[in-house]
Amino acid sequence: MLFDSHMHTRFSTDSKMTIDEAITRGRDLNIGITITEHMDLNYPEPLEFNFDANQYFADYNQYRGESVLLGIEIGMRADCLAENCKLIARYPFDYVIGSVHVVDNIDIYTPEFYQGRSKQEVYRQYFVEMLQCVTCYDTIHSLGHIDYIARYAKFVDTEIYYSEFKEQIDEILTALATKGKALEINTRRLGSKEAVEILMPIYQRFYEVGGQYVTIGSDAHRATEVGRGLAEGLVMADRAKLKVVYFKDGQPQYIK
Repeated sequence: MLFDSHMHTRFSTDSKMTIDEAITRGRDLNIGITITEHMDLNYPEPLEFNFDANQYFADYNQYRGESVLLGIEIGMRADCLAENCKLIARYPFDYVIGSVHVVDNIDIYTPEFYQGRSKQEVYRQYFVEMLQCVTCYDTIHSLGHIDYIARYAKFVDTEIYYSEFKEQIDEILTALATKGKALEINTRRLGSKEAVEILMPIYQRFYEVGGQYVTIGSDAHRATEVGRGLAEGLVMADRAKLKVVYFKDGQPQYIK
């Protein structure tokens, strides 16, 4: 079964989608879904992007099954490594996405992060932070949306060109491959053929340095977004010679 492995419901600060809406949409599309609520410990705004994991499992465990899995998207930061790892070890998450949302205690979403700085400077700092996190976070299953910064950067051209940041990206991809981790194909931006072609060299390079697995996720925050771009993600994985997996009980399951 094809799985949409990245989506957010009401336990995430920025989503109001209910799990019933997500399940209904998945059923209509004949796909499996993995709920991956945001957990960004030490987030700059207190109480945002932080949820009660006990309540999460108490409310959602009844829905868990072959086509509905429960995961988490953690905001990777060096200053909360121990706390994040303790959280992951404590709860039976099927799948753990490790993402970089905050750098120097500033959310990449905010204009403040880009003020008075060049694209080269900002993106290199983003990748340095990502490498540090990928290196020290052994408990994640997949690196989430490597192109996250391209969504929100305040430059005329926000795209990540592999040739521009080859050294930094290669280090990240090699670290993931060495640890046997997956790289997410986040489909949120795949509606643009230009974005697909710009991102392809990153996934092809992942294969070249020994990467084997990708997960595919819509990053949905609304029911209408569940399943979006999965077909494009499958094509990208095939072009890069990478195997598409989802995670159940922390173990990779091949898409059949």
